[in-house]
Amino acid sequence: MQEIQEVRDILNRAIKELLEEGLEPDILLVGPGFLEHSVGILRDCKLRIYKIEELGYDAVVADSKYLGQIKRASRRISVEPLLSESEMWEEIKSLKI
Repeated sequence: MQEIQEVRDILNRAIKELLEEGLEPDILLVGPGFLEHSVGILRDCKLRIYKIEELGYDAVVADSKYLGQIKRASRRISVEPLLSESEMWEEIKSLKI
């Protein structure tokens, strides 16, 4: 599935950004919607994963040593736009033009 690869790419990019800033991302906070649509890539993820209901379709990659400064030490990502785009393409494919 293309959206799974896109989520993997976004997650890897967020991790890379944090590493470039001198941080060591080691946790991933995920909402139930994100977890549902990304379970395949999360199995291979080397981060500790915590489910947070309030995050919905979003996830936050963070360095646990800097949780007090979460805005600086994290990146928030979402699968919701990917799902919307995927649904739109399915609708377009179903149209018989």
